[in-house]
Amino acid sequence: MFKKLLILLLVSTSTFLTAQTSTEKEIEILETSEQAEEYLETKKSKKNKLITFNEEKHKTILAKELFKLSVGGTKVNEREFEKTYYKVINKSKKTYHRVAYIYLDGSKQTLNNINALREKIIAQYHNGAPFDFLAKQYSMDANANKGGDLGWFVKGEMHSEFENEVLNDSHELNDIFTIDIPSENWYYVVLKTHEPKDISEIEVLKIVETKH
Repeated sequence: MFKKLLILLLVSTSTFLTAQTSTEKEIEILETSEQAEEYLETKKSKKNKLITFNEEKHKTILAKELFKLSVGGTKVNEREFEKTYYKVINKSKKTYHRVAYIYLDGSKQTLNNINALREKIIAQYHNGAPFDFLAKQYSMDANANKGGDLGWFVKGEMHSEFENEVLNDSHELNDIFTIDIPSENWYYVVLKTHEPKDISEIEVLKIVETKH
């Protein structure tokens, strides 16, 4: 009887060990983004990827659970037909900025008309008109639908001349100012809506395995 129990125990232990799949063993040794990218080359499914989660933008239950893990930490989600592995490869903080803008197209209006319109917009803002209302009324690009809100962005994502003006220290919260980029025929009224903010990000390797 004892022999049979011992054999059963050995079998169940062996099953448990093989239950740590080859995928788990493979991702266990990955430590850098470069290694993760190389590993993804061997896993051709589009479901497998390296994802960046931003604590400000990603508020799902999964994202919150992943942010609680340390670098190297893993999480496994099981469904009926597939198993998904997540491994935190890297954690960092980046400084993000946020403004709202009204864009005026210099190829469609003269500079004199644009400057007159910008003076009118700024006067309306100072007289109590909400900036998002003014953006929806005057801005000449699709971002008008968002009330001109640019969302959080890091240095290097926007046109350098736009960034140079937005990111310098001369503008305080709720300042309204103009930006000209004549080489592109781009003219702006900009509102600084937020102070710079350090936001946590994690780089996560996602591997999806079909159950057999």
